[in-house]
Amino acid sequence: MKQSTKFGLKLAGVVGAATYAGTLFGGLVAYKFAMHVSDAQKQKGQERSHAENTEIENFWYLKQPKQQWMIQSFDGLNLAATYIPNPKTVGRLAILAHGLGHSREQMIPYARIFMSLGYDVLMPDARAFGDSQGHTIGYGWLDRLDYERWITMALNQLGLDIDIVLMGISMGAATVMATSGEPLPANVKAIVEDSGYADLYDEAKFRLTHKFHLPAYPIMPVANQLAHVRAGYGFKDGRILQQVLTSGLPILMIHGSKDQTVPVRNAHALYNQLPQQKGLYIDPDAGHVEAIRTHPDRYQAVVDEFLREQVGLS
Repeated sequence: MKQSTKFGLKLAGVVGAATYAGTLFGGLVAYKFAMHVSDAQKQKGQERSHAENTEIENFWYLKQPKQQWMIQSFDGLNLAATYIPNPKTVGRLAILAHGLGHSREQMIPYARIFMSLGYDVLMPDARAFGDSQGHTIGYGWLDRLDYERWITMALNQLGLDIDIVLMGISMGAATVMATSGEPLPANVKAIVEDSGYADLYDEAKFRLTHKFHLPAYPIMPVANQLAHVRAGYGFKDGRILQQVLTSGLPILMIHGSKDQTVPVRNAHALYNQLPQQKGLYIDPDAGHVEAIRTHPDRYQAVVDEFLREQVGLS
């Protein structure tokens, strides 16, 4: 074999090894960044959730007669939630799910809406956020199993004849949609999702390419495999649309047309493919989870109208 050929083969081997190492490292960094939450990040998420609310909203929450509820997850994590009873109603509960990088306090503005519509409210901290244990993000997929347990606890605490609505924003929207595809009691009457993604893998690819300007391939396949090994699930497991198809529950989809975090095409994909009772509200002026701020009266009216049709009058 010629010396130049041997050199070429060695060089190709070095380049191949370097490429493989770079891909592995990129996938590891992507997995770590996407999946892991430190205690400091959890604290910042709580602070962020309070700061994004108005003073009036936080004051309202402070004055509510709250109860602390706790459950244990299937994998042994202690999860926390706030329960707010509504003195003006009985037998109706809204379980609210917050977004990525936040905590239950993010849902205070939504809690006010549901309280005004005649619902008790349960606001969990997702695993790895707020006062709940864990450091691995569930992205709605692991959380769906936690929300099954919150539903069971609600029935045990409030009675077997209550009506339940599941509502979430962003990652929380994916959570309630994913939960809907599990075997749920007939008490769960409807889903309200705001700015949710239809598929976790597609959403992860979108964020990688549009926010961090990195190639989805080969980073995402490696990150997906690492997630399977280290987190117990992969990005490709999060088939949110399929879960809602399985459930058949009535669903209201809310999205901002200017959303640069979860593109509005997700809402259209859900609406176009779901055969069940459904509603769609696209706010032309809203970015990610901003519809409650851009047109608050319209937002509440849309939710109220949908729930009156699907659950009944308050």
